[in-house]
Order: sequence, then structure tokens, then C-alpha cells
Amino acid sequence: MLYLVKALRKPEGVVSLILEAADEADAGRQARANGLNVLSLKPAAAWKLGRFGRKSRFPLALFNQELLALLGAGLALVEAIEALAEKETLGSIRTVLDHLSERLRQGRTLSQAMQEQPHAFPPLYVSTVRATERSGGLADALKRFAMYESQLDTVRKKVISASIYPILLLAAGTLVLLFLLGYVIPKFSLVYEELHGDLPFASRMLLQAGKLMQQHGLVVGIVFVLAIAAAFRFATMQRARQWMGAKLWQVPAIGARMRLYQLARFYRTLGMLLRGGTPFVSAIDMSSGLLAPALRPSLALAREAIREGRTVSEAMSLNGLTTPVALRMLRVGERSGHMDEMMDRIAIFLDEEIARWVDWFTRLFEPLLMALIGIVIGVIVVLMYLPVFELAGSIQ
Repeated sequence: MLYLVKALRKPEGVVSLILEAADEADAGRQARANGLNVLSLKPAAAWKLGRFGRKSRFPLALFNQELLALLGAGLALVEAIEALAEKETLGSIRTVLDHLSERLRQGRTLSQAMQEQPHAFPPLYVSTVRATERSGGLADALKRFAMYESQLDTVRKKVISASIYPILLLAAGTLVLLFLLGYVIPKFSLVYEELHGDLPFASRMLLQAGKLMQQHGLVVGIVFVLAIAAAFRFATMQRARQWMGAKLWQVPAIGARMRLYQLARFYRTLGMLLRGGTPFVSAIDMSSGLLAPALRPSLALAREAIREGRTVSEAMSLNGLTTPVALRMLRVGERSGHMDEMMDRIAIFLDEEIARWVDWFTRLFEPLLMALIGIVIGVIVVLMYLPVFELAGSIQ
């Protein structure tokens, strides 16, 4: 849960920040551990989090890139983190960086300092840093994580970019329909009332809808805006996203592609951890949280099978965590001893398969959506002019 904390910190004075904690006592302990004198503490309002919660979240990818650049320039670790803290203007982010530098000066390792702030540094990142502290390859670990995040973002961006045009097309079609119902159809209804003729049933229903829009346009507009706001709010709720994800998993075509996306992220994470020296079973435990709830029981069974002595390829195959191609690549990795490299290749192959499906789906879906919107608008126009056609036929 997120908590809004107002505290006093020298020499800045009163600062406000949002902390993720189990309860108020935990939030207070985190604030005091960061050298803050807590003035007030309360749960963050849900409506504020919709906009401001994301801004206060620690920018892990940016921190990783900047720290890598400073270490590459020859700065010591403490000096690099202090330099990042000095340039930071947001109080919540600077608090995190100050806590890191303070713990490092006290003799703690970087992974230990990061582990004390789980709201800023996820376990995967902490484990990546911890795996290289003994060997002194922190820069290499940061490079691997930056590459890992970049590869994940590539797939996400493809999906997002493919969905932009259908959303804009749907929005444009909705606006056209609202214009027809709210302005054009009421004008036609006035003309038909003067004719005092019998209208077809479908045309009468359409004209009644237009009258309703004209008479109660403000109420309809308010309801429409509230519905969009409620839908947006529903889509940003964690439980709502989980519910929608569970429903999408039940759709055969979409669920299969979601499974491939989950497996691609899982194998890429395993590859990064294995390359950093993490044992295989420990890497599975660290990566389990990245999988969807539907796949976690299968992963738990696969982990137990590996502990009992089964090969990785056999354990993954028995529990449905591979594809035919991925299974063969796992067997090659077991024979060659380069499992970390093979994990990356499996992830790349799965990403390419997802990208091909997204491209095919958008090529099919966009024309179908355009045809559907065109048919709906065409039906409305025909129903508006149908009485005119009948009147012209009766005159003849």
C-alpha cells in the first residue's frame, strides 16, 4: 500500500513523498531510516495516485543508465550516487539516493542498501547487483540490466504502437456516431414530423434516439464522460488488470500469445541471472514473480523436478513451460553448457514470434474495424433517408 508522508529534513525543510509499505508503522520506519522527522502520515488518496503516483515512482532505468555512465567516467560508487543525489530535485527520489550513500559510507554493500528500499529497487535488480559484488563487475551487471530492460521495452512498444491506430479509429468512429445522433438525426426528425407520414419501424427508433439525445444532451454527455473516466479508472486498478488478464488468458488465440510473452520475459530474466553467476534454482525463484499467476504453479512443479535431478529441458517440457523450438534449444544448451546464452536466444525467438503475430493481427483487425464502423454509419444514413426514398416512390 502507498502512504503519503510529510516530514522534516535538513536543510530542505518540509518535504512530501510517497512510500510503499505494508502498513503505517512500516512506512514510518522507512521514513525514519531515511533520516526524516515524520510530521504526518496517511494513506495516499486513490485519485491522486492515478496521476501523481507514477511521477513519484523511482526511475530505476534512468538511475541505472546514469550510474553506469558515472562509473565509466572513473567515479567511485559513493561519489557517483552522491552526484546523482545532488542533481535530483524530487524529494522522494533524493531520499532514496541519500539513503544509499549513507549506507555505503557505513560499510554496507550496495545490494544491502538497495534491499532496504524494496519500493525503489525490485528483488531482481538487487540480485543482479549482489551477484557481481564479489567479482567487482558492477558495471557489467548494470549493462546487462540496461540491455534486459531495453529488450523488454522493445516488445511492449511494438504492442503499444500497434494498438494506437485502432484506438484512434474507434474514437473517430464514436465521435461521428455521436454527431449523427446528436445533431443530424434531430434535424431530420423535425422534417419528418411535418410530413405526418408513416415511417418504417427502424427509422422511428432512430429518430426517437435522436430526439432523446437532443432533449437530454447534457445528461447524456455527462454520463458519457463519467463512463470514460470510470473505464479509465477501472483499467488502472491492480485488481481490475488482474481480472482482465485472467479473462484474456481464457481466449484461446490471445491467451496463447500472452503465454509466449510471459515465457519470453521469463527466459530472458533467467539468462541475465545465469550470466551474472546466480545458481539455476535461485534464478528460477527470483524470476517466478515475473510470470502470470496462471503459470506460477507450473513453474513451482518444474523447480521441484529440477531439484529432484531432472534436466531443465525435461522439467520445463513436462510442465508446459516451453515451445517445441524452445525445448530443442534447451537441450542444445544443456549439451554445450551455455545455458545463459541459450536462454537469451529462446527469448529472442519468442519475441520475434510475438512480433509477427502482432503485425498479422493489426493487418487483419484494422480493415475489419474500419468496415464495421463504415457499416454502422452507413446503416444510420440509410435509415435517415429511407422515408425520403419511400415518399419519392409514392409520388411516382
